[in-house]
Amino acid sequence: MIQTVADTDTTVLVTGKSGTGKELVARALHYNSKRKNKPLISVNCGTITENLIESELFGHKRGAFTGAISDKEGLIKAADGGTLFLDEISELPLQLQVKLLRVLQEKEYTPVGSTASINVNVRFIASTNRDLKEDVANGRFREDLYYRLNIVEIRLPSLKEREEDIPLLADHFLNKYRRELNKNIKGIDSDAMRSLMNYEWKGEIRELENTLERAAIFCKTEFILLNDLPQNFNSKGPIIDFSKVGSLEEYVKKIEKDYIFKALENNHFDKEKTAEVLQVGLSTLYRKLKELDIKA
Repeated sequence: MIQTVADTDTTVLVTGKSGTGKELVARALHYNSKRKNKPLISVNCGTITENLIESELFGHKRGAFTGAISDKEGLIKAADGGTLFLDEISELPLQLQVKLLRVLQEKEYTPVGSTASINVNVRFIASTNRDLKEDVANGRFREDLYYRLNIVEIRLPSLKEREEDIPLLADHFLNKYRRELNKNIKGIDSDAMRSLMNYEWKGEIRELENTLERAAIFCKTEFILLNDLPQNFNSKGPIIDFSKVGSLEEYVKKIEKDYIFKALENNHFDKEKTAEVLQVGLSTLYRKLKELDIKA
């Protein structure tokens, strides 16, 4: 998708959890486009205070507000001819969403304190780790802006959805850090790789990279070993008292019951949503609730 859409001026919305690499996608889109020799400007909409972000994006004229002692070129103008990456677009205040929509539609904007419009040639890429459809429904995000941004959506899956990529990513990061640390590390031991594959990456790819950097620092042999990983990777798993477990069938039922109840809890006991998350039919979920005596 990145290759297909890169060399166009189409607005792209990159979605996914924090740490999945949304900014890397934005960089790939820019540097594989005809705008690659022009600026790529990135701005995190959640890190700039609400009273400053309008001036940061659109610029201002001298005297527009207290402290505006000279004209200021905004980030939109700075990205002219290139790409503007609006990270965490969901944090943009509602009143600025209207102004941004005008830039996207009309290719022009007005600096703070000015009455003159400025034409601009910018390709926009936006990202979010939130469900913008839900924000639209709750009145937190403008519907017209959502559809204008979401011409092409590139959704980045979590590592849980792409476990087969973990060895590729681990090798990539190991190559990076063995060069930086000037270490002769040939690869990752099979036990260590198995542990990486089985780990729940709550911090996504960013956490995986940090883990490989740490492992490369502590590695004293030609291969990353299990002991080179943080302590929580060395866990052997829960200790099971087989005298209290009973039969395999009883144990599996207990695990299944706990798992389904946790899924219900996480989805506020919405059975339709829970069935969707568990990837089962609604009738199957109701049958399981009855079979396992789950009070929901």
